[in-house]
Amino acid sequence: MYITVNQAAEKWGISDRRVRILCSEGKIPGAYREGRSWKIPHDASKPTDGRYKISESLIPIIKTKLETLKTRRPLTEGELERLNEEFLIEYTYNSNAIEGNTLTLRETDMVLRGLTVDQKSLKEHLEVIGHKEAFDYVKQLVSENKQINEKVIKDIHYLVLANKRKDRGVYRKVPVRIMGSTHEPPQPYLIASKMEELLKKYKNSDEDIVTKLAR
Repeated sequence: MYITVNQAAEKWGISDRRVRILCSEGKIPGAYREGRSWKIPHDASKPTDGRYKISESLIPIIKTKLETLKTRRPLTEGELERLNEEFLIEYTYNSNAIEGNTLTLRETDMVLRGLTVDQKSLKEHLEVIGHKEAFDYVKQLVSENKQINEKVIKDIHYLVLANKRKDRGVYRKVPVRIMGSTHEPPQPYLIASKMEELLKKYKNSDEDIVTKLAR
């Protein structure tokens, strides 16, 4: 007997997205994917949440890798192109798969190259295209040494949500809740001020970039 992602989230007191991530990471024994949905054994136990401990332990590893990368610069144009291409394919595939996109890694690569995959929905194609356009935009920002601000965040949001025209690049206008979670997202009228507060903290922080982003 199996339950849905929504039912598991309700049972364990976590968000639907978190359950999908746990399923995709193989953290829930017996869970399997059927189309765009996950089937979870009804007697499955809630996996231990080690995200925060893992995040803290990863920071020094990331810093070490960053320093190693710096010693190998400058990279050739071909090396940079290959790294960007591989990152974009894997990042796009993993991000979309968590949300239920059924495109395989190879099919994601095909869509990124401008091809159409037979028997796959327009929505799934647009999810890939949106990630690519957002990635290209961020690369442009970096090359021009642009600073992050509210407009940049909204622009990225606009590009990623290529399949949701009415929601692109704007703050939500209605209250929402995360099913099965005790976390309460900000009310619509508070989002702009919360974003301003977040950006202020980011700009005033004297921590290194890796630690700042991990926060």
